[in-house]
Amino acid sequence: MNYCESPFFFHRRLSREVVVGNPAKGGVVIGGNHPVVMQSMLTCDTMDTAASVQQTLELVAVGCQIVRITAPTVKDAANLQNIITELRKRDCYVPIVADIHFKPDAAMEAAKWVEKVRINPGNYADKKKFAVREYSDDQYVAELERIEEQFTPLVKLCKELGRAMRIGTNHGSLSDRIMNRYGDTPRGMVESALEFAFIARKNDYHNFVFSMKSSNPKVMIECYRLLVARLAQEGPDWNYPIHLGVTEAGEGEDGRIKSAIGIGSLLCDGLGDTIRVSLTEDSPREIEVCRDLLAQIPILSNRKTQLVELPVSFDPFTFQRRETPEIDLGLDGIKCGGEQTVRVVVTRATWDKVAPKITPKADVKPEAVYEDLNILEVDPTADFSVNCNTQLITVNDGVTLAPITAFRLLAARLKRLGLNNPILLKDCLTFEAVPLEPKIALLRASVVIGSLLADGIGDAILVRGESGGGQSLRLAYNILQAAGCRSFKTDYVACPSCGRTLFNLQTVTARIKTRTEHLKGVKIAIMGCIVNGPGEMADADFGYVGGAPGKINLYVGKTPIKFNIPEGEAVERLVDLIKEHGKWVEPQSAQVA
Repeated sequence: MNYCESPFFFHRRLSREVVVGNPAKGGVVIGGNHPVVMQSMLTCDTMDTAASVQQTLELVAVGCQIVRITAPTVKDAANLQNIITELRKRDCYVPIVADIHFKPDAAMEAAKWVEKVRINPGNYADKKKFAVREYSDDQYVAELERIEEQFTPLVKLCKELGRAMRIGTNHGSLSDRIMNRYGDTPRGMVESALEFAFIARKNDYHNFVFSMKSSNPKVMIECYRLLVARLAQEGPDWNYPIHLGVTEAGEGEDGRIKSAIGIGSLLCDGLGDTIRVSLTEDSPREIEVCRDLLAQIPILSNRKTQLVELPVSFDPFTFQRRETPEIDLGLDGIKCGGEQTVRVVVTRATWDKVAPKITPKADVKPEAVYEDLNILEVDPTADFSVNCNTQLITVNDGVTLAPITAFRLLAARLKRLGLNNPILLKDCLTFEAVPLEPKIALLRASVVIGSLLADGIGDAILVRGESGGGQSLRLAYNILQAAGCRSFKTDYVACPSCGRTLFNLQTVTARIKTRTEHLKGVKIAIMGCIVNGPGEMADADFGYVGGAPGKINLYVGKTPIKFNIPEGEAVERLVDLIKEHGKWVEPQSAQVA
């Protein structure tokens, strides 16, 4: 199976066009040769018409092309009419998407008013109670027939009214039926979406897009690759557009890094027709990141140089780190390759800046100096020879290839030679005349290094696009954490807020971070409601989930432990729960200046 035309050349996947609204009056066309569409979501209560209108106008003002609004009940869905009426009075014709979970009746109501409906196959007319049971083939077919009966009316209504649809599965939010047959896997996500797509096609309805979201960028990349490959297997008329996003990415640098790894990697391979960067911040800030990220893709994807293509060194559908021997990097006995964690290398200039400020027990510190390494630098477009497998190898600066292509080609050439040398990844092979803005350096490094790590390539990394010494070191570690390669600090999964949210996510996330950000290796999910909470927390150790207005439920993994805790007490009760499970340590003063 192929997930893209070539992993070495940029070829945008040609999808069919999906029309959302009236393109002559502010609507958009997703797919085809149209530019990638940027979208976001409101954070206010859907029943608050004035706030919904105001937030929509604010999003449109910064360039948002599609606005999503949650519709958890029929009452909320009915109020979409009032919101849209007020928007049209203000000459705002941006397409509105109703976000539906659990309630087919809400979807039917919303479709009367909005240009697009998003449904989640994991909970639309299906069950998600984490029940374990075996389904016989006959029982499975019977369940599919029941779902078809529930879903078909929405399909017919959308077709009749000219509405678009997103069939969006989320990792951890699959139905019990899918979970019991396929597990919480990329295949399960793809099969869940395809079941609903078959129903749509049976009714000759094609105005829909797919999404496969996860809070883990590596899982997200695997899911989308598998989806596109499966669509190609089904036939050329299954070329539906793709919506990209890393769900519950969080805030600040971490949220941007996770999103850049997942979204950027796929865009560089030519996949993706519309994107959303999900941040636990004010929604308009998501659009700035979307725009900045899209601007980097032509720079980071190989579009010009012609190469002799080789079989890739990695399985694009199942993550496996490339096998290499273990070697000594020469600084304090630190090794890389083999079973070692991915190491962080810095330039001599960065070392000179940061080394005097680092304490012996610091978690964030250089592990090798680039200029001191015994390293072979090669041009992967030409033949080269390597004396032994224990030689650290990288790509020469100045090679006129995008870094992702260059390092994929290097790994492929080594495999063809029967070699498995450890590889040092670089975020850039050429340098800008003027230093990059930090926000751009962050996105570029995350896309390049994160994409390659998701391919299983890389035993050490070097970030040079960020000109600040301390910032480049911290960025390297943050990329490794976001890519699931290292854990040097607390990991947070935080949803971006919406009208279902039962507390102020930004404020609460800040409070939780203040109390827990020193807990190295602990993963905490902060979820606004039970719709996304229990499932999409995925592999978090602890969960803080809105259960009712002013009330919080606390989880260990996916298991609810404490219920209806007053919000004012919930952060400290979370700390108590972490202590009960032996994951708490007392905070120390900062280790890096």
